[in-house]
Amino acid sequence: MKLFVIVLLWALFAITHQTTTQDNCVCEFISSEKSFPHEKLKTVQDSASNCNNIITPQKAFVLKSVLLGLDRRLPQLEEDVAVLEKEDDGELYGVLSLHVIENELSEIQQLIDKLNSTASEHKRLSDDTAQKLEDVQEEMQELETFDAMQVVKKQQVNQRLKRDLDRCKNGGLHPIPQPTEPTEETCPHGQLLNVTGPRVFTAGEYPGSYKYGAWGRDPKPEAGKESWYWLVMMTSSNIYSNYVRFYSTLSALIVGVSVPGNIQIHASNPTTNTIQGPNVVLYGGALYYNCYNKDAVCRFNITTKTITSLELPKGTRYNSKANFCHLEECYLYTDLDLATDESGVWVVYTTTQDFGNLILSKVEEGEVLTLGQTWRTSFPKRGVTNTFMACGILYATRFVNTTVEEIFYSFDTRTGKENFNVGILIHKMSPNILSLNYSPVDQMLYAYCDSKIVSYQVLFQKGSDSYL
Repeated sequence: MKLFVIVLLWALFAITHQTTTQDNCVCEFISSEKSFPHEKLKTVQDSASNCNNIITPQKAFVLKSVLLGLDRRLPQLEEDVAVLEKEDDGELYGVLSLHVIENELSEIQQLIDKLNSTASEHKRLSDDTAQKLEDVQEEMQELETFDAMQVVKKQQVNQRLKRDLDRCKNGGLHPIPQPTEPTEETCPHGQLLNVTGPRVFTAGEYPGSYKYGAWGRDPKPEAGKESWYWLVMMTSSNIYSNYVRFYSTLSALIVGVSVPGNIQIHASNPTTNTIQGPNVVLYGGALYYNCYNKDAVCRFNITTKTITSLELPKGTRYNSKANFCHLEECYLYTDLDLATDESGVWVVYTTTQDFGNLILSKVEEGEVLTLGQTWRTSFPKRGVTNTFMACGILYATRFVNTTVEEIFYSFDTRTGKENFNVGILIHKMSPNILSLNYSPVDQMLYAYCDSKIVSYQVLFQKGSDSYL
């Protein structure tokens, strides 16, 4: 009996073992559809992305900017030549005028060369892009044949329905609000399109002596001072100054003949209410600047020699705690930046409450200085190297390299809209632009660059649509 049980158990084990060692059942699935070409789709996506990177608004602006530059420069050359023919004294004036005309001819030739190269480049770019778009369209039509469930077509139908629904809603009780357009009274020049130059480049009266400073023209000059230029140099530790220097003409500034000379704020330097930092402007016969050792704006009247000050909001950063900076350097004592445009004087600063972001306030004129409307931005001040105002719009620059500065950001005070991709490049003559200010008198940018005096022409496009 025991032997029989053992035999049965052995037989059962053998059968079980055979069952577990058999091969698994495998089903082979054969699809009648072609496999989707993922690599081809990736190639099409890369081609489309490459087209987006090549065709940019900035490239479209280049040709317009060059044409605008020639349109402005040629009449100016004709006018300068006519003045020289009429008033040439055969001495210093004639030499300086010929030097100016020579520079203008050189710049016009550069513009013509750039126009030719840009036109050729645009034609080549247009032809190449057109061919690429045709190739992409053909490949996409081929890829659509793999859409057996017509998902793409249904998405396109849904997009059209959504678009029609939005139009219906907006055309009824909820019309689309139109953006605020700059009026002729606010900005007679139109949209800022480009910056060309430099137009003036000189070491000035004190070559290499004072790294920090500012210069320019009064946008609202007193009678008889319409042709004057002013210059402020940080003469103490590259931080402080106690006077403003005047030149009767641009030629006088270039050759270093200062008339009427220095107008002193105070005999000591520095002391209460003298200048701290290079971000200085002149407007309406008065110098506006950061008061020494204060979170305040000082106004020094050139004629009466009187000083009025305006305290900024509590928490305003000063004494080199909120400077303009780039990755390699910060510009010392640039906490406050004064600016001018068609409407008057502005001040750019930051506070502890605003996490270091740029703040813009209007400085209202009068016997007593007051702070007007204030705008708060979302961009940190330490990520900027300079700011300036033009037609009520704040522009900010950043350091690209030692030869290029970029106007990359703007804030429109009329609409409150920020643009982080302005993309206007400035050709630098020195690594650092330590002050930058716009003058509506001649639509020029006045820059002080590592002790050098530089100016640039601002090009506007009147009547164009705003890109801000």
